[in-house]
Amino acid sequence: MLIALGRRLLSMLVTLFGVAVIIFLVLRMLPGNALTASLGVSTGLLSHAQLVALDHYYGVGQPVLSQFGSWLGSVLTGNLGVSLSSRTSVASLVGSALPVTLELAIGSMVIGVLIGVLFGVFGALRPGRVVDNLGQGVAVVGLGVPSFIIGTGLVTFLASTFHYFPSSQGFASLFRDPWLNLQQIFFPALTLGLGVAAALLRTTRAAMLEVIGLNYARTARGKGLARRQVVWKHLFLGALVPVLTMSGIQLGYLLGGTVVVEQIFVLPGLGRLLVTAINNRDFPVVQSVTLIFASGFVVVNMLTDVAYTLIDPRTRS
Repeated sequence: MLIALGRRLLSMLVTLFGVAVIIFLVLRMLPGNALTASLGVSTGLLSHAQLVALDHYYGVGQPVLSQFGSWLGSVLTGNLGVSLSSRTSVASLVGSALPVTLELAIGSMVIGVLIGVLFGVFGALRPGRVVDNLGQGVAVVGLGVPSFIIGTGLVTFLASTFHYFPSSQGFASLFRDPWLNLQQIFFPALTLGLGVAAALLRTTRAAMLEVIGLNYARTARGKGLARRQVVWKHLFLGALVPVLTMSGIQLGYLLGGTVVVEQIFVLPGLGRLLVTAINNRDFPVVQSVTLIFASGFVVVNMLTDVAYTLIDPRTRS
């Protein structure tokens, strides 16, 4: 177990290093650099001596490998740099935006798991019935309709019909105003949660249908156990590994999938911070936020692998 965990950690570090290299190179391929992004058209008004001094300050004149080594070394020590547009530390910007994205991702997962698992379990127990057909409809909507269309439709409907748009009051943290925070998070979480629910519903239903006919399930029913015990302690636990794996994948995708939804619902999370930084050519912010998204994805997947090896002893070998 420890050897497998060590291998996963090493693989995770290699993956993150590759992501860091790709992020750095892609940003350097864009027109302009940190100097032009910071000063804009005012760059042309500077003297040669000023340009040389600023090139040295931003590290633009250094070789690419030196720039990458300097940036990576700073990241490893916790120094994410300074935003070129707001002149504040990237760490402070990320620190204020990260809780919003985490709250949105967790809320989306809660909604997705509740809808997906419940409809998947009861749909498998009564295939072709009303609950199963309703669940299949939810799955079609969640898989077939992009989140930006669902989100835009929700915003338009609520604002035009009920004149209701909680985000117009400015974002309220969970501890400052819990009720307003819940209103501001619920609809974007529902938008993302439908996609999660669709994937979990189909996975849960297929896994449940597979274990329903196995010998241990028939034995549990033959022993006269209560239906609730058979369903949740035997059937669902037997189908839990693929459901848990899909949940981990979906949570990893959610961390990056918040970008569009945060723009639509005007949430000051990492996704919105990333879009603003890309528009402003704010390289330190783009590099740091993208690396955080990638780190979250690989960490969640590693924890998922560890979790289902603990749940199902058969996978440890």
